[in-house]
Amino acid sequence: MQKRVARFWGWLTMAAVGLAALLWATAIGVRAQQGGMAAAPKEQPYVVEYYYKAKWGHAEEFLALFKKNHYPVLKKEIELGRMLKVSMTAPRYHATEDGRWDYRVTIVFKNAAIANDNFDSAPLIKQLYPDQETYKKEEQRRFEVLEAHWDLPIKDVDLDAR
Repeated sequence: MQKRVARFWGWLTMAAVGLAALLWATAIGVRAQQGGMAAAPKEQPYVVEYYYKAKWGHAEEFLALFKKNHYPVLKKEIELGRMLKVSMTAPRYHATEDGRWDYRVTIVFKNAAIANDNFDSAPLIKQLYPDQETYKKEEQRRFEVLEAHWDLPIKDVDLDAR
């Protein structure tokens, strides 16, 4: 019986210490935020890679349509400050069919919030392409010649960190 009572008091003491530590940490955090001591997280660029796998024989057609109808929109978003950089790469050699891709577009957004803010590019598209009928037809064709497309947000890995 005495062991049970001792365990109960030990448990109660641990709970009280834990609660006190939690309250202390919360109070410190609130004080730091109110006093301007909390540093705002540094805005980090947010990188997404977009992979495009064209149907056999259509990679060049896809590239021409991408450069004509999509790349100018991306360049406008760079001008607006939403994106920092847009680049495209193609593999030098071929891969197996299941791992094949034709183009990788890498977009460096200003930050993660901008990359995920549901930006409406319709006004930019209307400004850049007054002939909306042709634009829509060519964009439809750009996706018709694709066999696959996937998006992959990436992060840097610090190899020197422990």
